[in-house]
Amino acid sequence: MASTEERMQILKMIEEGKITAQEGAELIRLLTYEEPQSPKAPLKGASKPRWFRVRVTDMNSGRKKVDINIPIGFVETGMRMGARFIPELEEAQYVDLMETVKSGRQGKVIDVYDDEGGEHVEVFVE
Repeated sequence: MASTEERMQILKMIEEGKITAQEGAELIRLLTYEEPQSPKAPLKGASKPRWFRVRVTDMNSGRKKVDINIPIGFVETGMRMGARFIPELEEAQYVDLMETVKSGRQGKVIDVYDDEGGEHVEVFVE
C-alpha cells in the first residue's frame, strides 16, 4: 500500500515536470499492488531496502545537479521511463542494476566520474 509520503513525492515529481501525470498514475498503481510474500526468510538484522537514491554532482562547482530519492518499488518502472533520457544505457547494464536492486544489496551501487561531462554520478540503495 502506498504511503502518504510516497504519494506526495510522486505528485511533486509531476509538478516539477520530471514525470507525466500518466506516469505518476502508473507509479501510484504499482505502489498499491501488493506482491505475494516470498517464502524466503529475511536476513537477520537486515532491513529491506526502501530507497533508490541518485546524486549527480558538478565536479567543477561541487553543486548537486540531481538529487532524487525514489521509493524502491518504483525503480523498475522509473528505469524504463528514464531509459528514454539515456539511450546509451546498454541492456546488460540495465539488467545488472536491476539484479543488484532485487538482490537486496544496500549501499553505493554506482560511483562514476564523467571527466568529459564534468559530473560525478552516485547511485545508492538504502
